[in-house]
Amino acid sequence: MDTLSPIHAEVWLDRIFSAKSADGHVVRRNVDWVTREIGLERFLAEVRAKGFHLIQTADQFVIVCHRGEIRLLF
Repeated sequence: MDTLSPIHAEVWLDRIFSAKSADGHVVRRNVDWVTREIGLERFLAEVRAKGFHLIQTADQFVIVCHRGEIRLLF
């Protein structure tokens, strides 16, 4: 399956980062889905441009949707 068209990818990115859960909280998405549907480089660029933090754990991306400091405690 090809990645989403640039327009559809943009719509998806707008939706996920404008969702209430993205307002200073966390968003979780499957790595394979993001890679296949959005494209990894496009996704990473968007998270980076917003100044958010991105964590990968197993098959999930966890996006911390704020620009403040984070600490991994254990």
